[in-house]
Amino acid sequence: MSDLHDLTALQQAAAIAAKEITSHQLVSHYLERIACYSDALGAFATVTAQSALRAAQDADARQASGAQLTPLHGVPTAIKDLTATAGVRTTYGSAAFAEFVPSYDDDVVRFLRDAGVISVGKTNAPEFGLACYTANKVAPPARTPHDTDRMAGGSSGGAAAAVAAGLIPFAHGTDGGGSIRIPAAMCGLVGIKTSRGRVSRGPLGSDPLGLSVAGPIARNTADAAALLDAMCVAVNTEPAGVAPLPNGGSFLQAASRAPGKLRIGRTLDTPVAGVHIDSEVAKAYDATSQLLQDLGHEVVDLDLPSPEGMLDAFVTVWAVLAHLTPLPPGAHALLTPLTRYLLDEGSKPSGPEVAAAFSAVQYGGRRLIQAMQPYDVVLTPTVARTPRPVGYFTDGGDPALDFARQMTFTPWTAQVNMTGQPAISVPVQWTSEGLPIGMQFIGSPGDECTLISLSAQLELAHPWAGHRPAPWWS
Repeated sequence: MSDLHDLTALQQAAAIAAKEITSHQLVSHYLERIACYSDALGAFATVTAQSALRAAQDADARQASGAQLTPLHGVPTAIKDLTATAGVRTTYGSAAFAEFVPSYDDDVVRFLRDAGVISVGKTNAPEFGLACYTANKVAPPARTPHDTDRMAGGSSGGAAAAVAAGLIPFAHGTDGGGSIRIPAAMCGLVGIKTSRGRVSRGPLGSDPLGLSVAGPIARNTADAAALLDAMCVAVNTEPAGVAPLPNGGSFLQAASRAPGKLRIGRTLDTPVAGVHIDSEVAKAYDATSQLLQDLGHEVVDLDLPSPEGMLDAFVTVWAVLAHLTPLPPGAHALLTPLTRYLLDEGSKPSGPEVAAAFSAVQYGGRRLIQAMQPYDVVLTPTVARTPRPVGYFTDGGDPALDFARQMTFTPWTAQVNMTGQPAISVPVQWTSEGLPIGMQFIGSPGDECTLISLSAQLELAHPWAGHRPAPWWS
């Protein structure tokens, strides 16, 4: 057998079910890799080795008892450090919460546990998920394993670094402005931003516009789809929801189904001014368009509107939402410069101005959905540039410049959080230096299945599994 981390998550589940390996062996293998590589990659904020090994022993005992196994029984994963996990340190990427241990689980943690998946810890994230890179005061900065001088992206940067380096087979992430798709693009992975309401953000999720959603990060489409199936459990207390898949279908089934001929709109339109698109990203965008045509899809240039005031409104909302995490007394001095800047900016608007910004974001999102309706899928690059060096955004020490750089680096992802549509980033293109270039596909509201089917088709036609970073083989 190959090294255990060479196997996909689904292959690992099959090997456990066939009694070729035990869950304890698999979890132990990954814990050894985490001990070797996590600090160098900034992958984990907290490692829960003892509880993971106990859970693996329980999984093996359950299998030995003859109990019915779940599809991902005994396979390891990890939970993003912005997500509450009962009894496990959850820092939200902040020194202000360096020793915080929640007494409850966010719903998705419970769903994954019930699906038989075993968490080995909490993956690194920027403070409160406010940045498109992962650097904080509680863990080393997250780096892409494809070039450790470059960033892994954010805010699910630790999760992506861990998956790309073979420290876990797949991971939980969250996405409020691109936070799954950006790290997937930086690390050569598949990342799915789910439809608003697809995965519960309960019990305490407090994002009033539903910008932030949970979703999977994986090396291949099928593993991402399988993890998404485990995350999707209907909760009748959610304020917004989407219809379940028809006829008892699954996202994993969609990964083995041809998408059919699709009408795909492609666009580089963005309301963000001053965007510089790297030449290799532009070439990758055109090459992906040609690949789609070669696969029989219709690819059409699309002009997207820039609803008046939508971008400014989103910036206002982002700063206001920075206040959603209640800070303990004296915590302000412990925060990063970017967080302090956003908190200050979020304190400036009046109540009526905040209400107007919320309204403008919703109006702009509706306009964008309307413009995309004639198309099955819309293509953009995931980000405008190849992975930037670690420290690129914070160099100079000016948090306003930091935030402005982030806006031009990722000008296409946040609009999908405003619309609530699903989107996927796939590593279908790579630079001559071996760096990944993610392409983003945006789907119709509630239609992750078409995106998953298209991703699987692209993966078969233009495989990316061979692009493995050097730490993989060490």
